[in-house]
Amino acid sequence: MKRLIKWTLSIILLIFIILTSLGFVEYKKALSEISLKDKIAQIQEKDDYVEIEDISDYVIKATISTEDQRFYSHCGVDFIAYGRIAYVLLTTGQLSGGGSTITQQLAKNLYFGYEPSIIRKFAEFFMVHDIESQYDKDTILEIYLNIINYGDNHIGIYQASEGYFGKEPKDLTFNEATLVVGIPQSPSNYQLSDHAENAYKRQQAVIQTLIDTQTFTEDEIQELMDSN
Repeated sequence: MKRLIKWTLSIILLIFIILTSLGFVEYKKALSEISLKDKIAQIQEKDDYVEIEDISDYVIKATISTEDQRFYSHCGVDFIAYGRIAYVLLTTGQLSGGGSTITQQLAKNLYFGYEPSIIRKFAEFFMVHDIESQYDKDTILEIYLNIINYGDNHIGIYQASEGYFGKEPKDLTFNEATLVVGIPQSPSNYQLSDHAENAYKRQQAVIQTLIDTQTFTEDEIQELMDSN
């Protein structure tokens, strides 16, 4: 039995080493095409790039609450979330929710895309380390909000705000912010042009998350909704 356990652990370690090595090669290949610094600079130079202080606080709070509640405390990878997923998988056999942080999603958008690949997942970890070591949290969040897909060909919060509501991101109300923040989870299924009903249902989930994380009380949310 001990020998079997030893062999099993050895195989797992070998697989981990192989995947890490292949992921590192993928990561270096991505950077050889364009450095992280140059990639970020290209984004920040766009005419519709918006700095974080010019984005509605409702968008920021709803995004963190919905996408990455421990964004400001983790190192780019949320091991608590992965632990929860592993626990649910072991106890129920069900794979629940994603554990990707905002930084991981940023790495995907910048270099790797969303096509499932375990090698790219390992490459993503290396890129996340670079992002977290070279940029502060506010800048990471700012870049993320400027590149994610909000549906209807709106890339970034500026295009989404202008395209859906005809206003600048800093002027989005609570109702508008919670609606638009829900879209990136599945842009083609929540975009307002043809899936508005789904988007409003998704908005309720976003609002519930704000309550669950104690970002706002139910009374505060009701007051904000009524004032829109």
